[in-house]
Amino acid sequence: MNRNLCIIPARGGSKRIPRKNIKDFLGKPIIAYSIKVALDSGLFDEVMVSTDDAEIAEVALLCGAKVPFLRSEANANDFATTADVLKEVLQQYAALGQHFDLACCIYATAPLIKGSRLIEGHRLLVDKSADTVFPVTKFSFPITRALKLENQKLAMMWPENLNKRSQDLPTAYHDAGQWYWFKTEQLLQSGKLLTDNTFGLELPEIEVQDIDNHSDWKLAEFKYAYLQSLT
Repeated sequence: MNRNLCIIPARGGSKRIPRKNIKDFLGKPIIAYSIKVALDSGLFDEVMVSTDDAEIAEVALLCGAKVPFLRSEANANDFATTADVLKEVLQQYAALGQHFDLACCIYATAPLIKGSRLIEGHRLLVDKSADTVFPVTKFSFPITRALKLENQKLAMMWPENLNKRSQDLPTAYHDAGQWYWFKTEQLLQSGKLLTDNTFGLELPEIEVQDIDNHSDWKLAEFKYAYLQSLT
């Protein structure tokens, strides 16, 4: 039986939205939603938060997550990658004599995550013997018909697509920015979340919202309230 770990990265520094990871989102710290969906999914032997911040650690503990150690200073800056953080967590657990076969990184600011999607992602990882699985969603407009703006003059990025029908252009997807299921040994060896054996789970646009500014935050609240109204 595989041992599964949930890792929720939540560093203290956030320049565009101060204290973003514990900011109030419809009555609760936003990180509470990620912790709850992980705990309620029944998928994990342990749900932990990786943070360098004492206040975030306290909130995480109150929400039911574990904080067995704090993140190193080296991985608490703007330049540390998600993979760097995940590798450090796995290495810190190994130093404590704990090993996990599979893990899922869930972002702290992803309140639209559904437990059913986590279950689908886990099943895909196991059934396909994938290295990693993460959710994606379609770009709302064909990116191969993108424009560039230089000195207020417009031009096609790819002029050969000017007169092509939308349905004849390739569908493009982007990372939904919610979670990553992965085999722990694969990540420790390669240091990569996107490999030649990565699978994607497509989500509808209503379930996806990147949160980088206050407008994004309001859109996420609207989408969350809408999705809740459907249940």
